[in-house]
Amino acid sequence: MNRNDRVRLLIIGDEILSGKRQDRHLAQANELLNPRGLRLCGVTILGDEAKCLTAFLRDSFATNDTVFCFGGIGATPDDRTRQCAAEALSLPLERHPEAVAEIEAQFGEQAYPMRVRMAEYPKGAAIIPNEYNRVPGFSIQNHYFMPGFPIMAKSMMAWVLEHYALENRKHQCIEKSIRMFNEHESDWIVFMEQFEKQFPNLRLFSLPSIHEDGLRSIELGVEGEESEVLKGIKALIQEAEFRGCVWRDE
Repeated sequence: MNRNDRVRLLIIGDEILSGKRQDRHLAQANELLNPRGLRLCGVTILGDEAKCLTAFLRDSFATNDTVFCFGGIGATPDDRTRQCAAEALSLPLERHPEAVAEIEAQFGEQAYPMRVRMAEYPKGAAIIPNEYNRVPGFSIQNHYFMPGFPIMAKSMMAWVLEHYALENRKHQCIEKSIRMFNEHESDWIVFMEQFEKQFPNLRLFSLPSIHEDGLRSIELGVEGEESEVLKGIKALIQEAEFRGCVWRDE
């Protein structure tokens, strides 16, 4: 990447905060980022309130982070992301000719007078093509703005990653884990501390679960370079078998 390795998400919409809709962007983004060696360092969910959104974007544009933004780029009064991005950058909104052409091609005369508003971006922005309905998103200063609809955003984010060659080959990792049943994390702490000393280049994780039937389990796994992961998972399996644990591959 031509910037720092920090990647963040901004998810926008009152409907997410209220629980009317459940977020799907986080899981979807990780599906696209992980194979390219990119890891999220943070996720922010904001409502559609303009003052709050503008203040957040002003601070965000001041960083070198890569930020993928979802939601609020439509034409209705509650869609304020385009306007807030422009205000945060102290730039005017301008109709982007490529975006206008895409919207006209999709909607014809019905593009006017309302739908064409979705072609108004901060001056200097570039479009992000939308293969679903041809209403583009836009990018400016390492920030990539896409619709709140995951079905649209997925292919648009994939296009951004490919078009701008966003990847981190130095950190392309794999993950392997096992699930152990009727185990308690507290019994594994000493082992995990020793494991981290033995494998300092791996990320060790432990995710306990309580299932609906009351059964407890722990997903214990490692992430890192493939050669190290294979050694690490072997050590985890050996320890589980030494302890007589019931386990399975995840």
